[in-house]
This record gives sequence, structure tokens and C-alpha cells, in this order.
Amino acid sequence: MKIFVVNAGSSSLKYQLIDMDNEQVLAKGLCERIGVSGGISHKAADGRSYSAETPMPTHSEAFAAVVYALTKSDAAVIGSFDEISAIGHRIVQGGSIFPESCLIDPDVLDKIEQLGALAPLHNPAHVLAIRACIKTFGEKIPQVAVFDTSFHQTMPPKAYMYPLPYEYYEKYGVRKYGAHGTSHRFVSDRVAAIEGKPKKDIKIITCHLGNGCSITAIKDGVCVDTSMGFTPLDGFMMGTRTGTMDPSALTYIAEKENLSPADINRICNKESGMLGISGVSNDNRDVTAAAKAGNRRAQLAVDMQRYEILKFIGSYIAAMNGVDSIVFTGGIGENDPELRKEVCGNLGFIGVAVDDEKNALRGREVKISTDDSRVNVYVIPTNEELVIARDTLEIISKK
Repeated sequence: MKIFVVNAGSSSLKYQLIDMDNEQVLAKGLCERIGVSGGISHKAADGRSYSAETPMPTHSEAFAAVVYALTKSDAAVIGSFDEISAIGHRIVQGGSIFPESCLIDPDVLDKIEQLGALAPLHNPAHVLAIRACIKTFGEKIPQVAVFDTSFHQTMPPKAYMYPLPYEYYEKYGVRKYGAHGTSHRFVSDRVAAIEGKPKKDIKIITCHLGNGCSITAIKDGVCVDTSMGFTPLDGFMMGTRTGTMDPSALTYIAEKENLSPADINRICNKESGMLGISGVSNDNRDVTAAAKAGNRRAQLAVDMQRYEILKFIGSYIAAMNGVDSIVFTGGIGENDPELRKEVCGNLGFIGVAVDDEKNALRGREVKISTDDSRVNVYVIPTNEELVIARDTLEIISKK
């Protein structure tokens, strides 16, 4: 059985085609610059590749390019989309409406759209992609929504509520929802598999570190707290996002600069974080390189990033009354040995010890803690697409 997995942005469309009989990726690719110019890069599992510059004014044209790549290009892997049993969509924000993955119907699609204000950089793009998918494939292929927020619905009220007047929670649902749930679920499940224990018996802290970052505390097999909040802006500093900060600083700047809420939202989401502090880039590799070259602002950004990661890990150790395993994943988590070494070096007080040789490895699943470390530390490449495909298969199998 083949599942087509879609992860859409406002101007991009990432996809994978997975054979669920053996959970192997048959092909994957990326459509970029949707709405501007358009281009696709596609690669089959056997190494064949296809790329093309083609107009993509909307996601519909992007899907048409994907269909061609999968079925007719030199890197085709199927004869037609009739071979695909279902389509799984990554959806960032499901609010409290969607505690688990579900089949997409008009009502579900409307609710995903209504939640757009909680993930303005993500949900509207997901809706565009789903509609384009329906336009391209009709209703003959079932489509499933898999929500980043679902994994975090187990948080207790003391963790997800904000100390605002309670009426704003009742009227508008203002609370913590979290994000990156599929990633946190995948790597925490892998820890349990590696250690040969039920997940409920392991206290785990999972660190998803990329251009967007979040850290999650997992106790008794479920999420008990996570760093991202009402939107993916909350938590600690990211590529272009502020993370948690004093809201009075924003109202002060808004008054001084005569800025609108939309201006503040743009600054906090797109102009801050590593980019805003360093003035160099939002890419961790560029910033760390600049820091090593002597750029003081870049070094400050690196120092702030690692310090804030450490604080969240420390707070979750306290919240869970200990930790058994810590996991690093995501583009930065999997590929920045120096960050991992510095963060873990400040956790020696709980018995964390890292093997420098193992820690030097990049982008591979590896236990980087020493044999005598009292806490296991892992690097586990995430696989959100596989989680989406598994959920999609499970749901359509119940039909």
C-alpha cells in the first residue's frame, strides 16, 4: 500500500511517497517558489532524479508537476496515482479541536482554516494545499490530516494555561498548544524501542532544533509540557522567531515606532531570533561560522541560543522530577556537535556525560552518552513523514 505524504508551506510543497508494506520511501521531492516562478526537484529511491523550472502560480500547478515527476519523468516510480491508497497532510495547528489525526471532509477543512490565526505561517498554506489536492485528485483518494499539536493534548491545565483573565481562554481558546508533535512522537518512540522499554517507564526530553525549535517533556508515556505555546512563536529563540519574552517590550517598541499588531507579528516571526541578533543569517551554520570568525553579534546569538535550550531542559528535569533520556533531533540537533557538547556539559550535575567521538557524528542515529552516564543522550534523525504515513494508513484501514 502506497501513501503520499504532503507538507505544504505558503510557497513550497515537500512530499514523499512511501510504500507502507516495508515503510520504504519510493521517492521524495520539493516544489519551491510557488506563486513566484516555480521549480521542482524530485529524487527516486534508486538515485534517479528529475528537476524542472515550471510556472507554479498556485499549489494546483505544483501538484501537477509532482504527478508528472512521480508518473512520467525519468525518475517516475508509479504508473499513475491510482496506485496511491491515501494522502496524508501535515497540519501544524489543530487547537483543542483535533486531539488526533482524522479523515479530511469539508467540516474538518473549515475548522483547519478557522485555526489559521493560531499558526498564520502554516495553516493557511495547508488549506491551500488540501484544496489543490482535492482539485487535482478529486475525492477518489482519501485524505488525512495529521496535526503537530495532537501529541501535546495530554498536557495538564497547569502546563497549558496562561495566567490571563480566564475569559480569554473560554472565549478565544488562548492557551498553549505546542508544535512539532509528530517529530517529538517519533523520536520518543525510537528511544523506547532502542532501550527496549515501554515509553511510560522512561522520562524523556526531546529537543527538536531547526529553523523552528521546540523542547518537550514526556512522562508516563505522554507529553506533560512543551516549549511552543499559543503559536509556534513561543519558547526559545529560533532562526527568525523571538521565543518567550516580556510582552511589555513589544508594546513599548510599538508605541515608540508607531507599529501595528501586524508589524509586531512580522518582526517577532520573521526578523528576530538568530537573524535579528546576529545580523548575519537565520541559518545556524552561517551564524556559528561568523561567530568563529570573530563576529561578536553572531557569538552572542550562539550563546543566547544554547543558554535558552539549557534552561528549558533544566526546567523540564525539575517538572518531571528527573530525566532518563535526552534526545537531539532536527537540522541543528542532528548536525551541531558543539551545541550538543555545550548543552550537555552543563548537565554534569545530574550525571550526564558525553562521548566526544560519538558526538562528533552528524545526521546519524547514535547514543552519544558514555556507558557510565546516568542519563542516556541520543541523536535521532526525525521522520515526521513516516509518522504521518502510519497515521494515515491506520485511519483508512478503519474505513
